[in-house]
Amino acid sequence: MKKSKIVVVVVVAVLIGVFFALGGHRYLSFENIKAQQASIQALFGTHPWTTALVFFLGYVAVTGLSLPGAALMTLIAGAIFGLLWGTVIVSFASSVGATLAFVVSRFLLRDWVQARFGRQLRAINEGVAREGGFYLFTLRLIPAVPFFVINLAMGLTPLRTWTFYWVSQLGMLAGTVVYVNAGTQLAAIETPAGILSPGLIGAFVLLGLFPLIAKRVLDWVKARRVYARWTRPARFDRNLVVIGAGSAGLVSALIGATVRAKVTLVEKHQMGGDCLNTGCVPSKALIKSARVLDQMRRARDFGLNSAHAEFDFGEVMARVQQVVKTIEPHDSVERYTQMGVECLAGDAKIVSPWEVEVTLGNGERHRISTRAIVIAAGAAPFVPPIPGIEAVGVLTSDTVWGLRTLPRRMVVLGGGPIGCELTQAFARFGAKVTQVEMLPRLLVREDPEVSETILRRFTAEGIDVRVNHKAKRFLVENGEKLMIAEHEGREVRIAFDALLCAVGRQPRTKGYGLEELGIPTTPARTVETNEYLQTLYPNIYACGDVAGPYQFTHVASHQAWYASVNALFGTLKRFRADYSVIPWATFVDPEVARVGLNETEAKERNIAYEVTVYGIDDLDRAIAESEAHGMVKVLTVPGKDRILGVTIVGQHAGDLIAEFVLAMRHGLGLNKILGTIHIYPTLAEANKYAAGVWKKAHAPERVLRLLERFHRWMRRDQ
Repeated sequence: MKKSKIVVVVVVAVLIGVFFALGGHRYLSFENIKAQQASIQALFGTHPWTTALVFFLGYVAVTGLSLPGAALMTLIAGAIFGLLWGTVIVSFASSVGATLAFVVSRFLLRDWVQARFGRQLRAINEGVAREGGFYLFTLRLIPAVPFFVINLAMGLTPLRTWTFYWVSQLGMLAGTVVYVNAGTQLAAIETPAGILSPGLIGAFVLLGLFPLIAKRVLDWVKARRVYARWTRPARFDRNLVVIGAGSAGLVSALIGATVRAKVTLVEKHQMGGDCLNTGCVPSKALIKSARVLDQMRRARDFGLNSAHAEFDFGEVMARVQQVVKTIEPHDSVERYTQMGVECLAGDAKIVSPWEVEVTLGNGERHRISTRAIVIAAGAAPFVPPIPGIEAVGVLTSDTVWGLRTLPRRMVVLGGGPIGCELTQAFARFGAKVTQVEMLPRLLVREDPEVSETILRRFTAEGIDVRVNHKAKRFLVENGEKLMIAEHEGREVRIAFDALLCAVGRQPRTKGYGLEELGIPTTPARTVETNEYLQTLYPNIYACGDVAGPYQFTHVASHQAWYASVNALFGTLKRFRADYSVIPWATFVDPEVARVGLNETEAKERNIAYEVTVYGIDDLDRAIAESEAHGMVKVLTVPGKDRILGVTIVGQHAGDLIAEFVLAMRHGLGLNKILGTIHIYPTLAEANKYAAGVWKKAHAPERVLRLLERFHRWMRRDQ
């Protein structure tokens, strides 16, 4: 602990000790106050300003040190100073004292509490950052909640000190008036309990509910203002119109149809969106074929003298498309029509908060009125405006599936998940791949040792990885395509036949009415939403890649539940989107999967943690399959088995992570995983063994020593 904090702790402890040593708790008793009332009033009559100042400072000290007696001092204020001046003095003294307690709590405890419990408190911190003043005001209006507890607790949050002060002054005013007024009749009060009758307590509770009601009214007024320039239809054709038939849009439409709402789903391109047609499905089909080739090249690892495969890259890509077509019926117009969803193929444009105009392929236009709209327009690959990039021809994760001839030399621009997956796949088919990443390492969102593992594997497979290389321009020289990159202040020339750009995806926010309605976007170019996924207009929602903050198919589906349920039932009950446990995987070989925090994030956010690592090279099933590499890395709360985050590197990591996702979602610790039977021999045992490594590190040594002595005694001849 810093010296300054030690000094503050000592000062506070001494002041509290002096208070009790001098009998302050006895002086501030109800009986003593009544007995001394006359003498105190006489003192005020002869020395009014001195008495008021001493009282003010005493009140500040009592509330600032969170000592008992503030309520009784409020009674004294009424008895001595009367209703008006008693209220003024107590109002300012209590607010100053409360703020002092708030500041001391923040100085001494906030950093420690946030470091130790930051993950659990994240939702509270975010709520306080948004509407902390509102929450504090509500609590201040209910005297049943001890004010000193509020002072100390709020000091642990991000609430601004000035906000705490003025909201406290305003919020405590009603209670102050009641107590000061009671003090003016001190002689008639028999016990402090008589001040707050059941009726008065009920009135305070209703007063506490007032801000909640007022917030609803304020939301209604704000909505009225937003909708002011629009004419609301007298009736609606639909309950819900969904724009986009990717993962988020399909789930939104499905939920609406399931609860018997009348739903229209509009898609201008292909049902299933990017995931089915150009993303998850085709990429995993390609990766599987590439992995089979790699296993055949490693025939000796499996006791085989040799293995060889003849393949035509065009046929491989044809298989990829066949996989897409096989899955296609799951997301088809026919299936959703059977479920009761009206599916329209065309361009959608929001023309008012309650109307969507759909232009069909034949040019025919339909205007549909609807109570709610869900925007699920997805995202598209981002191609940076690097000079010459269009001239050399650029492939993206959308267009690469049109290839039928394997490029001899390929440059992959980008070292994120998409870039890494496609880099390894094309290299395994025989392309000479150069991967260019401007940052210091691949997969920069993962821990450094994870990036290093993938880099070693890529290098071993003949991939030329260029980190710390920034693409500056592209050109064609003597018929050869070249990338000019900057590395450590000098230019590097890289020749290629095909360029694949995989530097990220940009949300689709143009062309369907957001600009005309004035719906704002964020600096990340996503549609701006609140915690309920509402846009500027409360009946228009956004979810999936277009809303962020994650660009994963499973997160899009997750958000779609909140968007559609809030859109259909928000007038009755709304649900905040929950991002507390979000897993993801990168399907390179070995796979990388993660949920929760990794070490890099924990350090950046100053969250205390312990690390447990189990090396999969020790796992029987991995050894049997000649895949004995990778790890299970678990972050836990220091001294406890509660899981903060997990990273798995190895075969089927994306499947293995599910056990930890379940554990984190439902509050299960490593002891529960250790106590769960896992089939032998399976890769899933790695999770149990990781829990075992943690348990061994936290073995109760004192108990074990006692047991050792017990067993030694039991071996004696009795």
